Amino acid sequence: MSFRFADSEPTYVRIARQIGDGILAGKWKEHDRIPSIRELAVNLQVNPLTVMRAYEWLEKEGIIEARPGKGYFVKPGGSHRWRTLRLKRFLEKELPALVETMQLLNISTHQLIEHIHKIQQQQQHPNDPHHDPATN
Repeated sequence: MSFRFADSEPTYVRIARQIGDGILAGKWKEHDRIPSIRELAVNLQVNPLTVMRAYEWLEKEGIIEARPGKGYFVKPGGSHRWRTLRLKRFLEKELPALVETMQLLNISTHQLIEHIHKIQQQQQHPNDPHHDPATN
């Protein structure tokens, strides 16, 4: 028997993902300034070096760019590049883990799709406790 441990990501990777996902969600658009290293470190209560490492990784991947004396900005095409990276991670790591869990719990694809539809309905109507997803 072999054990596989969950992918415990370093803090800088989780910070990079939050920034990248924010870009993808439209919180920051191309050429927009993202929070400074110090600003984000204070907000997240982490060491500024951890944020700097996240920003350096995002910069290396072509998502953001440093402008000396001005800060970090979303690079043109950064959203598209982040989407490509996230999709690759989803298809190569997250989806196989989901399928493995489905097999372990004996969940059919049909059951999964039903649950996905319920979750989507709940997300579309988050403040409506009377909304019945079965009616849509």
